[in-house]
Amino acid sequence: MDAGEGIPRLLDLFDKHGIKVSAYMIGDAIRRRPELAAEVVRRGHEAGAHGRSWQRQYHLARPQEFEWIANSAQAIEEITGTRPVGYTNYRIRPGVNTLEILQELGFRYHIDDMSADEPFLQAINGKPFCTVPYTLHLNDIASFDFAGFNPAAYEQQMVDEFEQLYEEGAHRRRLMVFALHDRLSGHASRVRALDRILSRLRGRDDVWWARKDEIADWTLHHPDSAAWVKREPASSSGLPGTSS
Repeated sequence: MDAGEGIPRLLDLFDKHGIKVSAYMIGDAIRRRPELAAEVVRRGHEAGAHGRSWQRQYHLARPQEFEWIANSAQAIEEITGTRPVGYTNYRIRPGVNTLEILQELGFRYHIDDMSADEPFLQAINGKPFCTVPYTLHLNDIASFDFAGFNPAAYEQQMVDEFEQLYEEGAHRRRLMVFALHDRLSGHASRVRALDRILSRLRGRDDVWWARKDEIADWTLHHPDSAAWVKREPASSSGLPGTSS
C-alpha cells in the first residue's frame, strides 16, 4: 500500500479517538514524501528517528554510525521543524555504540528493548537515558500473518493484553505499546478493526494515552521512582550480516 493512502487513514483514526502517537521516520523515505512527514507533526504526533535508510547499522564503525543517526535526525528537523528525541533501529537491533551516540546527539530515549513492561532508566555517558520498551508480539508485522490473519483474534489479543496490564497497573507501573505500519494497518479493513479496538479500550478514563517522548520525559523527570537497569556495554553486537 502507498503511504499516501495508509498514513492519512491512520491519522484520521487517531484524530477520531483523540490519540497522539509516536511516528518513527526513515530519513531517505521522508525526503521522498516530505508532505506526509510534515502532516504527521502538524496533527500533533511525535516525529522519532528510524535511521537514514532501511539497512543494518549495527556493524557500522562508531564514526559512520554517528553520521548515520545524525543524518536521519537532520532530515526530520528540516522537514517537520522538530528535532527527534526518540530512536528505533533497523529490526530493533542497536549496535554496541548506539546508546552512547544517541545520548551525544541529544536523544532522550530509545525503544529497542523487550525486557520489561514499564519504562526504565540507565546511565549512559554518565547521564540518565530512558528506554520505552517495545512489545514485539503486538507489532502488526507479527500479528498480520497474511495467509491466516484473523481480525477477531487480533482484536481479542489487544483487549486481553490491555486488560491484563490494566489489572496489574493497580499495583505497579505498566506500559502497553502496539506498533503499526501504514502499509499493513493502513488498509481499510484493518483500520476498521483498530477503530473497534480503540473504541473499547478508550472506555477506561484512568489510562494515560501518551506519546513515547512524553513517557520518556516523565520517567526522566521522576528518577527516584523509576526502575533503573545497570548494564555493561557489550564488546560486539553478536548480530549476523554486514552493514551494507
